[in-house]
Amino acid sequence: MQKYTVVVCDHIHEAGLKMLEEDKNINFIMAADVDKKELVEKIIPTADVAITRSSTDVDANFIAHAKNMKAIVRAGVGVDNVDIPGCSKEGIIVMNVPTANTIAAVELTMTHMLSCMRMFPYSHDHLKNQRIWKREKWYGYEMKGKKLGVIGFGNIGSRVAKRAQSFEMDIVAYDPYIHPSKVTDLDMTYTKNFEDILACDIITIHTPKNQETLNIIGEKEIAKMKDGVVLINCARGGLYNEEALFNGLKSKKIRFAGIDVFNKEPATDNLLLDLDNICVSPHLGANTFESQYNIGTQAAQNAIEAAKGIAYPHAMNLPIDESKIPSFVKPFLEMGQKIGFLESQMNKSQIIAIKVSGHGEIASYVDSLSTFVAVGAMSQNSDDTINYVNAEFVAKEKGIKIESEALVDSSVFKNLITIKLTTAEGTTSVSATIFDDGVKRIVAIDGFDIEVPLKGDMILFKNSDVPGVIGNIGSTLAKHNVNIADFSLARNSESQALAVILVDDIVDEITLNELASLDACISVNYVKI
Repeated sequence: MQKYTVVVCDHIHEAGLKMLEEDKNINFIMAADVDKKELVEKIIPTADVAITRSSTDVDANFIAHAKNMKAIVRAGVGVDNVDIPGCSKEGIIVMNVPTANTIAAVELTMTHMLSCMRMFPYSHDHLKNQRIWKREKWYGYEMKGKKLGVIGFGNIGSRVAKRAQSFEMDIVAYDPYIHPSKVTDLDMTYTKNFEDILACDIITIHTPKNQETLNIIGEKEIAKMKDGVVLINCARGGLYNEEALFNGLKSKKIRFAGIDVFNKEPATDNLLLDLDNICVSPHLGANTFESQYNIGTQAAQNAIEAAKGIAYPHAMNLPIDESKIPSFVKPFLEMGQKIGFLESQMNKSQIIAIKVSGHGEIASYVDSLSTFVAVGAMSQNSDDTINYVNAEFVAKEKGIKIESEALVDSSVFKNLITIKLTTAEGTTSVSATIFDDGVKRIVAIDGFDIEVPLKGDMILFKNSDVPGVIGNIGSTLAKHNVNIADFSLARNSESQALAVILVDDIVDEITLNELASLDACISVNYVKI
């Protein structure tokens, strides 16, 4: 059994650690408390995948020692401390977990917004710590009817806007990288003019930190704002210029600010803390028990999938520009990679060709899709580290032909992909789609129309279509204590049947050999996704 080494460089939730410990294919190293020099020089060279947080810098020195590294999982949203170009150059995939702490960050933003409008932390301190009862000192403002400017309308910004809308606020959103309908369909205002944001009563920002967004609010922008504006930043330090923010608060141009993030952290000596019209928190955007659980388990799952070459969820250095593709495309890319991985297990032999076909809107993206499929298919049977960066090169080097074709719309499915894998032993074909419930489903395997969720451990049993087969399969699995989670069956015109059986337990070679020995059996495969 091949084992992959996953190194956890920083602390994550124990549920994530348990997932790594329990996976029999993973050699798990907990190195969160190891000296960073020792970590980089002695442990990282052995790692297939590393899980990091903000305490570990993935810099040139780290990358130089990551000789066997397939992927790095940043357990969180921000990748400020990861040298992504450097990783790409060495063929290392960088992933994050962008949605794990979404709700925590959204709710903290709303907390700061309410605190600023009602000066809640100060009135609390007045009564609780100073024991002063002075109601007339604490007149605040209502959020109803106020105009909220939202900079960045992604996972967090859009949810903040929805919650603010429930307070009967008017929402103005600025995000040049989304389609305006994402905003207007919610009965909110979309703008391409940043001046419209500066005219709002409250402004909140939810963007990554990069050259475009660094100091996006400075002296010039604050001067254009209305007197008494409220500013919120629970995203990244440096998006608001701190000197300009300090001056604006001191002059009362900015009536109040709610800040969770700072240029330099810990921010115990930051000048902003000297002001009496600011609510602050020590970078608590992800600090809920729920989000830490989500971050830990999602990071662990991403690391496991990356180590095995199954998929690289939320990869940051993809072979495509995510800002230029519709949101529906990425799940199909990830699904294509998983199908490639599945088919390489069904057809365990030297790969000769990979053909990817797309029906519907997804047909416009089959070239990108073919890269993902190739990564999934080749990772199972190659000694090389296969990823999005080098997949095409490795395929060419091995003489594997990769084709893609855009077909007319399917009459049955809105979007459909079909992946045909040809090896020295034969050809397999799998078609799949994603339904409105977001679940990835196989809808055909080798000419059999069959609907199966794309997940878990499954047995594919092809047989002559004669009585008694299902009973024989069930009794054989029961004999070996293998529990059936789902059983799907399809038939073709050649008097053959295909059973796809999802199981809860590992199926060993003895069980598979016994299934293969059944009289009606044509073939049996065991695949793990």
